[in-house]
Amino acid sequence: MESKQTITLKTFDNKLFEIEEAVAMEMITVKSFFDEFADNSSSSSKATIIPLPNVSSASLSLIITYIEDYLKLKSNATDLKAYNAEFVKKQAVDIKELILAVNYLNIKYLLDLLSQAIADHINNKSVEYVRGYFGFENDFTPQEEARLREENAWAYEGVDQD
Repeated sequence: MESKQTITLKTFDNKLFEIEEAVAMEMITVKSFFDEFADNSSSSSKATIIPLPNVSSASLSLIITYIEDYLKLKSNATDLKAYNAEFVKKQAVDIKELILAVNYLNIKYLLDLLSQAIADHINNKSVEYVRGYFGFENDFTPQEEARLREENAWAYEGVDQD
């Protein structure tokens, strides 16, 4: 039986994840850390714990599962498309938290998928809805906002009811 190399990742909430090297290398941030450590160390890289200070265990768990499935499905575009749609639909973790973790880990294909999911979610929504979704406060005075709405009335036409 073949023994696969593993890498240990530590999230900001102090959870350890021992994952296959092939999965870890999909995370460019981890790959860079691993490559740099391997170049500068004569000790076993397996004993190294790579800290992920901007990633929660809940997010990392989902990311690992996604990458494992992605690596199995990437050669079948139809199955991957269906998997991606289901993955985005069933997120229990806040997708905004997940996208921040994916961005930190620099996983372009997953960042693209999640970014598109957010774009689809806020498509044709009101300014108030988008502000609420992202937690932005309105920094315009009522007069400034009224002026902007008047100057850009076209942007407010046909917006979905929130």
